[in-house]
Amino acid sequence: MENLDLPYLCTVIGNLSGVPIRLFRGGEPVFYHSVVKLPRDPMLAYWEDIRRIKEHMSYFTTRHFHYYGVVNSGEWKVVLGPTRQVSGPDQELRELAFRADVPPEEVEDFVRGMKSIVRLPLDSVMQILCTINHVLNGEKLGLDDIAIYEAEQEGLKDALERQRADRALEYPAPNPPVQQNAYGTLSLEQMLTGMVRRGDSEALKKWIAAAPAVRGGVLAEDQLRQMKNTFIVTVTLITRAAIQGGLDAEEAFALSDGFIQKCELLTAMDQITNLQYRMVLEFTERVEQVRLGGQPSRLARQVANYVRQHLSEPISVEDMAKELYVSRPHLSAKFRQETGETLTDFILKEKTEEAKRLLRYTDKTSAAIGAYLGFSSQSYFSRVFKKYVGYTPGEWRELRDG
Repeated sequence: MENLDLPYLCTVIGNLSGVPIRLFRGGEPVFYHSVVKLPRDPMLAYWEDIRRIKEHMSYFTTRHFHYYGVVNSGEWKVVLGPTRQVSGPDQELRELAFRADVPPEEVEDFVRGMKSIVRLPLDSVMQILCTINHVLNGEKLGLDDIAIYEAEQEGLKDALERQRADRALEYPAPNPPVQQNAYGTLSLEQMLTGMVRRGDSEALKKWIAAAPAVRGGVLAEDQLRQMKNTFIVTVTLITRAAIQGGLDAEEAFALSDGFIQKCELLTAMDQITNLQYRMVLEFTERVEQVRLGGQPSRLARQVANYVRQHLSEPISVEDMAKELYVSRPHLSAKFRQETGETLTDFILKEKTEEAKRLLRYTDKTSAAIGAYLGFSSQSYFSRVFKKYVGYTPGEWRELRDG
């Protein structure tokens, strides 16, 4: 280690991979290299989670499936990332900019920079880490030696949902309590995909809490591989159902790829069970956010997707109308006719829901959250929030924390 030029090693790896890389000593940053210019390091949004990783080699996955590879050697820590295999919506990058405290005037530069980072599958990142780990620690490790860190995702679900996840979508023992034909799962499949397509998360939670045991087809000799293959089949069906329910196809496929990548690196059956529960619920809740009423029209779904993808901007009905190739008066009138509410109410409600999530899962101030969501002032944000929630942002956060 004394004769090893770590900054040189990091520079070479950063240049070869096209992914930002950092070097820490005793928890303090000593080197950073990126072929892509970014106004601020995106890793700062997740540093506390990454800092807690102590294994020689591991990784961390964010809520939007960006991943960071980590190698520890004594007082040294190398962090490679973020990258992901497929691109995601710009709104996800704007949320990341918010979490990383990127100045508002530099957000679009940050988004462009993030989109320029080379996209790599997670196993490629792991192979790079294996090389770094061998150089630093003299170990020959493989993917099966890597610990799984899911702190970000686990923090998004409350304790009750995690308890339910232990029972959700379980695969039965050799003598299950309910016997079914090996391939007689069509009705259950239709029921599940129907709830996803409708965005009915409450019905899904109730169904999962008392879901019947199902004996599916044999897809592999090994039980762990069987569960992973079943997971892939399930996420494929759920993705299609979500797109049919109105979820943007690009967003749906990016989410699907992220879940499959995570599943492939799990090493315990209960972890796959929990991930499958979260996967189905995540798709259902996203559809729920874009659906308006029982049978929303194509226009209503387009509006909902537009708003979701521009939550961090001051949303203009005029700009939305141009994006959807309709006139502003027609868009406003048609939306109200179909949904019973005005476009302004819908936009503000969606921004309020996002504000509730950020107040609960980040430590950002209400002023910072209001600015990120495009409100012109803190007082306006507070008035809107209280109108739709019944509490000010500060009061709501105290209630949730209490």
